Amino acid sequence: MTHRIKVAGLQPVQLLAGLAGIAFIVFGVVGFTRTGVGDWAAQSYVLGFSVNPLHNTVLVAVGVLGLLMALGSGLARLYGWLLFAGFAALFVWDLMITGILAQNPADEYGNPLAVNTNDNWLHLGLAVFGLLLAVMPARRKLVEDEEPVVPEPRSEAFRDERDGTPITEPLPAARREPITQEQAVVDPNTERVSKDKIKH
Repeated sequence: MTHRIKVAGLQPVQLLAGLAGIAFIVFGVVGFTRTGVGDWAAQSYVLGFSVNPLHNTVLVAVGVLGLLMALGSGLARLYGWLLFAGFAALFVWDLMITGILAQNPADEYGNPLAVNTNDNWLHLGLAVFGLLLAVMPARRKLVEDEEPVVPEPRSEAFRDERDGTPITEPLPAARREPITQEQAVVDPNTERVSKDKIKH
Protein backbone atom coordinates (compact mmCIF):
# COMPACT_ATOMS: atom_id res chain seq x y z
CA MET A 1 0.00 0.00 0.00
CA THR A 2 1.30 3.43 -0.86
CA HIS A 3 1.60 6.22 1.71
CA ARG A 4 1.41 9.97 1.86
CA ILE A 5 4.02 11.70 4.07
CA LYS A 6 2.88 14.96 5.63
CA VAL A 7 4.86 17.25 7.92
CA ALA A 8 2.78 17.70 11.06
CA GLY A 9 2.81 20.59 13.49
CA LEU A 10 5.03 23.67 13.81
CA GLN A 11 8.54 22.92 12.57
CA PRO A 12 11.70 24.21 14.31
CA VAL A 13 12.71 26.07 11.15
CA GLN A 14 9.39 27.95 11.21
CA LEU A 15 9.87 28.89 14.86
CA LEU A 16 13.40 30.16 14.24
CA ALA A 17 12.32 32.12 11.17
CA GLY A 18 9.52 33.75 13.15
CA LEU A 19 11.82 34.64 16.05
CA ALA A 20 14.37 36.08 13.62
CA GLY A 21 11.63 38.17 12.01
CA ILE A 22 10.60 39.56 15.38
CA ALA A 23 14.23 40.35 16.27
CA PHE A 24 14.77 42.22 12.98
CA ILE A 25 11.61 44.27 13.50
CA VAL A 26 12.50 45.14 17.11
CA PHE A 27 16.04 46.15 16.14
CA GLY A 28 14.76 48.29 13.28
CA VAL A 29 12.15 50.02 15.43
CA VAL A 30 14.75 50.74 18.14
CA GLY A 31 16.96 52.15 15.39
CA PHE A 32 14.18 54.50 14.32
CA THR A 33 13.88 55.78 17.89
CA ARG A 34 17.56 56.78 17.67
CA THR A 35 17.68 58.23 14.15
CA GLY A 36 14.11 59.38 13.57
CA VAL A 37 12.46 59.12 10.16
CA GLY A 38 12.74 62.65 8.80
CA ASP A 39 16.47 62.98 8.15
CA TRP A 40 17.79 60.10 6.01
CA ALA A 41 21.34 61.30 6.56
CA ALA A 42 21.04 60.85 10.33
CA GLN A 43 23.29 58.23 11.88
CA SER A 44 23.25 56.69 15.33
CA TYR A 45 24.26 53.54 17.20
CA VAL A 46 22.32 50.62 18.70
CA LEU A 47 24.38 48.25 20.88
CA GLY A 48 27.51 49.40 19.05
CA PHE A 49 26.06 48.84 15.57
CA SER A 50 25.81 51.81 13.23
CA VAL A 51 22.33 52.52 11.85
CA ASN A 52 20.53 55.12 9.78
CA PRO A 53 16.87 55.37 8.61
CA LEU A 54 17.56 53.33 5.44
CA HIS A 55 19.29 50.63 7.49
CA ASN A 56 16.34 50.57 9.90
CA THR A 57 13.86 50.29 7.01
CA VAL A 58 15.75 47.31 5.57
CA LEU A 59 15.75 45.59 8.96
CA VAL A 60 12.00 46.05 9.46
CA ALA A 61 11.29 44.80 5.91
CA VAL A 62 13.45 41.70 6.44
CA GLY A 63 11.65 41.09 9.74
CA VAL A 64 8.17 41.32 8.22
CA LEU A 65 9.25 38.96 5.43
CA GLY A 66 10.49 36.51 8.06
CA LEU A 67 7.14 36.51 9.89
CA LEU A 68 5.25 35.89 6.65
CA MET A 69 7.54 33.11 5.45
CA ALA A 70 7.47 31.40 8.86
CA LEU A 71 3.93 30.25 8.05
CA GLY A 72 5.26 27.23 6.11
CA SER A 73 8.31 25.00 6.59
CA GLY A 74 9.31 25.27 2.92
CA LEU A 75 8.92 29.05 2.98
CA ALA A 76 10.96 29.26 6.18
CA ARG A 77 13.83 27.40 4.49
CA LEU A 78 13.57 29.71 1.49
CA TYR A 79 13.79 32.64 3.92
CA GLY A 80 17.01 31.08 5.20
CA TRP A 81 18.45 31.01 1.69
CA LEU A 82 17.46 34.66 1.18
CA LEU A 83 19.15 35.65 4.45
CA PHE A 84 22.26 33.73 3.50
CA ALA A 85 22.55 35.23 0.01
CA GLY A 86 21.64 38.77 1.07
CA PHE A 87 23.81 39.08 4.17
CA ALA A 88 26.76 37.22 2.61
CA ALA A 89 26.77 39.72 -0.25
CA LEU A 90 26.34 42.58 2.22
CA PHE A 91 29.24 41.24 4.31
CA VAL A 92 31.58 41.31 1.30
CA TRP A 93 30.44 44.84 0.46
CA ASP A 94 30.92 45.87 4.11
CA LEU A 95 34.54 44.69 3.93
CA MET A 96 35.03 46.92 0.90
CA ILE A 97 33.31 49.90 2.50
CA THR A 98 35.33 49.68 5.73
CA GLY A 99 38.59 49.25 3.83
CA ILE A 100 39.37 45.67 4.83
CA LEU A 101 39.24 44.77 1.15
CA ALA A 102 41.24 47.29 -0.86
CA GLN A 103 39.03 47.54 -3.95
CA ASN A 104 35.38 48.60 -3.80
CA PRO A 105 33.62 48.28 -7.18
CA ALA A 106 30.60 50.09 -5.72
CA ASP A 107 32.61 52.97 -4.29
CA GLU A 108 30.40 55.55 -6.04
CA TYR A 109 27.46 54.50 -3.83
CA GLY A 110 29.36 55.38 -0.67
CA ASN A 111 28.03 53.88 2.57
CA PRO A 112 24.22 54.06 2.25
CA LEU A 113 23.55 51.78 5.24
CA ALA A 114 26.10 53.51 7.49
CA VAL A 115 27.82 50.23 8.34
CA ASN A 116 30.83 49.93 10.60
CA THR A 117 33.19 47.09 11.53
CA ASN A 118 30.73 45.69 14.08
CA ASP A 119 28.08 45.53 11.37
CA ASN A 120 30.47 43.50 9.19
CA TRP A 121 30.66 40.63 11.65
CA LEU A 122 26.96 40.86 12.50
CA HIS A 123 26.14 40.45 8.82
CA LEU A 124 28.48 37.44 8.59
CA GLY A 125 26.72 35.86 11.57
CA LEU A 126 23.33 36.51 10.00
CA ALA A 127 24.49 34.87 6.74
CA VAL A 128 25.57 31.75 8.69
CA PHE A 129 22.24 31.76 10.55
CA GLY A 130 20.38 31.92 7.24
CA LEU A 131 22.34 28.94 5.92
CA LEU A 132 21.43 26.94 9.04
CA LEU A 133 17.76 27.73 8.48
CA ALA A 134 18.00 26.72 4.83
CA VAL A 135 19.44 23.25 5.52
CA MET A 136 17.53 22.44 8.72
CA PRO A 137 15.70 19.09 8.35
CA ALA A 138 11.98 18.67 8.91
CA ARG A 139 10.81 17.07 12.14
CA ARG A 140 7.69 15.22 13.35
CA LYS A 141 6.61 13.51 10.13
CA LEU A 142 3.22 11.81 10.02
CA VAL A 143 2.58 8.84 7.71
CA GLU A 144 -0.99 8.43 6.50
CA ASP A 145 -2.39 5.48 4.54
CA GLU A 146 -4.34 6.17 1.41
CA GLU A 147 -8.05 5.49 1.30
CA PRO A 148 -8.86 1.74 1.07
CA VAL A 149 -10.00 0.48 -2.31
CA VAL A 150 -13.74 -0.32 -2.35
CA PRO A 151 -14.57 -3.52 -4.34
CA GLU A 152 -16.43 -3.03 -7.60
CA PRO A 153 -20.12 -4.13 -7.65
CA ARG A 154 -20.74 -7.46 -9.38
CA SER A 155 -22.54 -7.79 -12.70
CA GLU A 156 -26.30 -8.08 -13.18
CA ALA A 157 -26.07 -11.86 -12.68
CA PHE A 158 -25.22 -11.31 -9.03
CA ARG A 159 -28.11 -9.16 -7.86
CA ASP A 160 -30.08 -10.03 -4.76
CA GLU A 161 -33.33 -11.59 -5.94
CA ARG A 162 -35.24 -9.98 -3.05
CA ASP A 163 -34.61 -6.27 -3.79
CA GLY A 164 -32.39 -6.18 -6.88
CA THR A 165 -29.37 -4.56 -5.14
CA PRO A 166 -25.88 -5.64 -6.21
CA ILE A 167 -24.07 -8.11 -3.99
CA THR A 168 -20.36 -8.82 -3.87
CA GLU A 169 -20.60 -12.61 -3.49
CA PRO A 170 -22.83 -15.18 -5.17
CA LEU A 171 -25.79 -16.49 -3.17
CA PRO A 172 -25.15 -19.57 -0.99
CA ALA A 173 -26.01 -22.88 -2.61
CA ALA A 174 -28.66 -23.62 0.04
CA ARG A 175 -30.84 -20.76 -1.19
CA ARG A 176 -30.85 -21.99 -4.78
CA GLU A 177 -31.69 -25.70 -4.19
CA PRO A 178 -35.27 -26.99 -3.58
CA ILE A 179 -36.04 -28.19 -0.06
CA THR A 180 -37.10 -31.71 0.97
CA GLN A 181 -40.44 -32.62 2.51
CA GLU A 182 -38.84 -32.93 5.96
CA GLN A 183 -37.35 -29.43 5.60
CA ALA A 184 -40.59 -27.87 4.40
CA VAL A 185 -42.56 -25.60 6.70
CA VAL A 186 -46.31 -25.45 6.24
CA ASP A 187 -47.66 -22.01 5.47
CA PRO A 188 -50.07 -21.21 8.35
CA ASN A 189 -52.37 -19.27 6.00
CA THR A 190 -52.89 -22.02 3.44
CA GLU A 191 -51.69 -25.05 5.42
CA ARG A 192 -49.97 -26.16 2.24
CA VAL A 193 -46.45 -26.65 1.01
CA SER A 194 -45.55 -25.63 -2.50
CA LYS A 195 -45.11 -28.84 -4.46
CA ASP A 196 -42.41 -27.47 -6.72
CA LYS A 197 -40.17 -26.99 -3.68
CA ILE A 198 -40.43 -30.59 -2.53
CA LYS A 199 -37.67 -32.94 -3.75
CA HIS A 200 -39.11 -36.35 -4.85
